[in-house]
Amino acid sequence: MKKLVYIIALAVVSIIFVQGCKKEPNPIKYPKGTFPDSVYNITGLNSTYDDYNSTLYVIGSRVPIIFSSNRGSNGGQFDLVQGVLWYQFDQTSGKFEVGGEMENDLFYSTIANKANTTGNDFGPYSIFSSSDGYEYLMVSSQGTGGQLDLSFVKHLPKYSNSAPEVLGPYPVTLLNTTSDDAYISFDANEDSAYFNSDRGGNFDIYVHKKTPATAAMDNWLKQSFAPSIAVDSINSTYDEKCPFVYKGVMIFASNRPGGMGGYDIYFSVFKKGKWGFPVNLGPGVNTASDEFRPLLGYHQEFTNWGLLFSSNRTGGKGGFDLYFTGFAIPK
Repeated sequence: MKKLVYIIALAVVSIIFVQGCKKEPNPIKYPKGTFPDSVYNITGLNSTYDDYNSTLYVIGSRVPIIFSSNRGSNGGQFDLVQGVLWYQFDQTSGKFEVGGEMENDLFYSTIANKANTTGNDFGPYSIFSSSDGYEYLMVSSQGTGGQLDLSFVKHLPKYSNSAPEVLGPYPVTLLNTTSDDAYISFDANEDSAYFNSDRGGNFDIYVHKKTPATAAMDNWLKQSFAPSIAVDSINSTYDEKCPFVYKGVMIFASNRPGGMGGYDIYFSVFKKGKWGFPVNLGPGVNTASDEFRPLLGYHQEFTNWGLLFSSNRTGGKGGFDLYFTGFAIPK
């Protein structure tokens, strides 16, 4: 009898052990996320006025965003405002969500307020300079002569929630002319500045190489004016604006013929020392309205890039709105 009880007990223990060691199914079906090719209106950031020309300090699941808006003047003057952009991806279901809300973060709102001028302020662009350890916020502002000029403020990176010491604004004397000079962007090595200007009649994209290559960012931008080079492989007889350079890809807006209508977003890939022929992003992004000021970002947990841009298409909250979609890395 004791032997029978022992056998039964051993069997029960064996069943429990086997069940306890049974491998549970892995709930993660998507090890990496993918930014969808659907276009999302960032309703929490947009207003019934014009909201466009954004910059992100980093690419992450919840990041500060500074952009240009005329909401504060009820459709009049454009100033820089600050909010937060967020997105999340469910590795089990594959569901993607993106959104944003206005935020009065002391650190970033201090920077935006310092960069604002008495005129219209457009095209904010943020960059960390390894040459001097400062973060820069570049802005395209309307000067006393009515033209757009490039300027910048700089500050140390965020180490706390206290208000930063922001130096500037300073004019970019190296690049500014009596024409409209705006929408600056830098390559990954920080040795080439891309921007648009109508100094040649229509708006073209120009590039200016840093000399000397070791110069601190602010000292370089404060140098005396020197001519820049038009990027002939990209420019047309129409307008090319808002260049944004990221990992060997330039994305920009143009009203050249052959698009969907108005300004469309195009991209070009840098190969063998030259920018390739521009490619229209097509009807998945572009519409018969204006698509403007594109911005690319990469996150290591996603298989593609994120694209943030502005559009005055129908169906928005009013005027220009901020939109988000995925961008496939060109092969």
